[in-house]
Amino acid sequence: MKIGVSLPIRELENDLDSIKQFAIMAEELGFNHLRIPDQVIRPNNKHLHEPLTLLSYLAGFTSKIELVPSVIILPLRKTVEFARQSTGLDILSGGRLRLGIGVGSSKDEYRFSNANFQQRGLICDEQMSLLNQLWQQGKVNFKGRWHEISDVGINPLPIQRPIPMWIGAQSSPAPSVIKRIAQISNGWFVLADPEHFGSLKASISSEAEKVNRNPEEIGTEAGVAVVGPREREWQERVEGWRSRNLTHLCMRTLGGGLKSVQHLEKLSEVAKRLSKFEDFPST
Repeated sequence: MKIGVSLPIRELENDLDSIKQFAIMAEELGFNHLRIPDQVIRPNNKHLHEPLTLLSYLAGFTSKIELVPSVIILPLRKTVEFARQSTGLDILSGGRLRLGIGVGSSKDEYRFSNANFQQRGLICDEQMSLLNQLWQQGKVNFKGRWHEISDVGINPLPIQRPIPMWIGAQSSPAPSVIKRIAQISNGWFVLADPEHFGSLKASISSEAEKVNRNPEEIGTEAGVAVVGPREREWQERVEGWRSRNLTHLCMRTLGGGLKSVQHLEKLSEVAKRLSKFEDFPST
């Protein structure tokens, strides 16, 4: 199980030095990946930097840690432009990008962005299909319901061809989301509790087999908070997820109102306690 960490950007805000130090320390301590959330515009916006921009900044200070914006609300983005932006980050990072993709649930965010809320799932499916072609082919011919491209492509192409896309979903994903995970994604971010994870994974596996896909190719990642109401039980929760054979896990220092230096101290403490696991540091 590869263990990463979420960058606590909502509490670090514009403290760029601490943001940089957190990313560097996470890499030095052996964490596999660094996750950053996304939002565009909605009522009561939280303090979040645009993730591709911030990760491009951090790519220059790191060399090994995987960079994971999660999740990008894809239907709010122009597909071809996003193909270029993500390609740029993949190149700048030396092929360390793993994209979290979702459709979101805020009607306001779609209305303010002049985007189609009702058909966002179908649009996302088409976008993912087009992205996979744009990242792999110098010239693309694609005709869908919302996109039409003839004998043209982006240049340069990314290092990873294609860039992996993981799906962000609710704790009980709709059938359309289960199908998206199973048939066109590289993995999914698990919000279900451990007790319901098995049945949900079985549903995804069943959908994958319908298109002759090996379900074991689909990654899984859950999150564990190391501060806040469940702080005392986080090590037990790591053990629980590990026993369910997740491929990835993400630790979170956000939510306890920590100051910048306290986030760094907590990160170091968590890494020390994780060292008892044979798969940490992640390889």
